[in-house]
Amino acid sequence: MLGRRKDKRKPPKPTANIDTFIGSSTRVNGDMEFRGGLHIDGYIKGNIQAELESNSVLRISENGVVEGAVSVPQVILDGTVKGDVSAKERVELGANARVIGNVFYNLIEMAIGAEINGKLIHEPVGQPALINPTKVKIVDDELVQVPGSKSA
Repeated sequence: MLGRRKDKRKPPKPTANIDTFIGSSTRVNGDMEFRGGLHIDGYIKGNIQAELESNSVLRISENGVVEGAVSVPQVILDGTVKGDVSAKERVELGANARVIGNVFYNLIEMAIGAEINGKLIHEPVGQPALINPTKVKIVDDELVQVPGSKSA
């Protein structure tokens, strides 16, 4: 039909299954790696990553807080991330989303009210990254940048 195009770049649907749930009264100190679905209502101090070739989804509720870098194919954020967010497929930012760091994305959706205190860096599929997310680690209960990982 006129005026209608089929978008051939549609990302895969996020996994509906939540395999891991971090409750609101839970605090985690340290890096996390996961596959599938991870839902966070609590507090995580450390980096979160999933296999980039997987269909993994990270969901952070409005009460959820992550202090560290996030590298997951699909991110649905309505809480706070204090660190860089890297999503090879898509980022969805809800009205309560707060990112204190850069957002690396292929596709992005933002609701009115979402805040990003950093750069938005578009990384189309199949193209090399121009800037790499900053890696952080915990030293004496503080987040510090890992030597050799720089963000512009």
